[in-house]
Amino acid sequence: MTDKNLALRYEENGKPGDVLRLEELPYPSLGEGEVCLRLLASPIHPSDLGMIAGTYGKKKTLPATGGREGLGEVVEVGSGVSWVKVGERFRIPEGAGCWQRFVAVAAADLWPVPKDLPAEQTAMSFVNPPTALRLLEDFVDLQPGDWVIQNAGNSAVGFAVNQLASRRGIKVVNLVRDESWKEPLQEAGAEMVFTESEFDPRELRKSLSGAGLRLGLNSVGGNSVSQIIKSVGDGATVVTFGGMVGDPVRFPTRYLIFNDIRLVGFWMDRWYRTQPKSAVKQMMEEIHRAQRTGHLQVPIDQTYPLEKGLEAVARAATSGRRGKVLITG
Repeated sequence: MTDKNLALRYEENGKPGDVLRLEELPYPSLGEGEVCLRLLASPIHPSDLGMIAGTYGKKKTLPATGGREGLGEVVEVGSGVSWVKVGERFRIPEGAGCWQRFVAVAAADLWPVPKDLPAEQTAMSFVNPPTALRLLEDFVDLQPGDWVIQNAGNSAVGFAVNQLASRRGIKVVNLVRDESWKEPLQEAGAEMVFTESEFDPRELRKSLSGAGLRLGLNSVGGNSVSQIIKSVGDGATVVTFGGMVGDPVRFPTRYLIFNDIRLVGFWMDRWYRTQPKSAVKQMMEEIHRAQRTGHLQVPIDQTYPLEKGLEAVARAATSGRRGKVLITG
């Protein structure tokens, strides 16, 4: 291979801008049962930054290559591998680290990805869209006409929730910080979009005329989740799957007691670890069908080649993004 095998690596946990380095690695030498993947695209998630900082729910053994989710194309097949062909696409196994141009992985660990889908969207199909699908399916038996409320509606998960819910006839109320997200979210299927500064739980409950919100989705924390708890109907479930602001959550106790609100958590990583391959396969087929028809599209802010990976990470950490930041190989 003539291209340099570049990688974004870190030897200690800390702020990504302080500890990440762009390094040149040797081209991988393949062992028995291995294949070499070339990076096509990899998104930068808040969990990537948290893992580098050492604040996420799990850590990598150091030194490590960044990147939890990515799409790779087979460029070389090692001995003992008969079912994989050069040119096929697979998810890059998370443990390998996605932010590197070439990586050797065990063929047994590969998860196939349809080649007819756009590489950038497919690279983002294993974390955020599945999270949205699980949130809609695993906690409340939602039916057409039911209502859901979520904060961070403009996040990748938020967009996927709107798109997947709209196809099921489920209506979503979205809370955002920036009014400019209202129109894009409505185009993605959102029923209502409020900025957090204008949102009033009491007015929302009045406007729904008894059609209670059965499910609340929280990835922000702080006062935002309190507003969701005050909005949902009796017996509703509020699921926390992120904590963007890092503020303590002060639950309004009276709603837990008198309205029987259930507060639960969800971690996509744990779901993957505890489910059979058949369940994962069924879920991914649904995600890829929705991507193929254009009904599931994660907004993309910018893409950066691996050579500018440090710039990509800096961009991903800013608050003014208009979607995901991706690194390409």
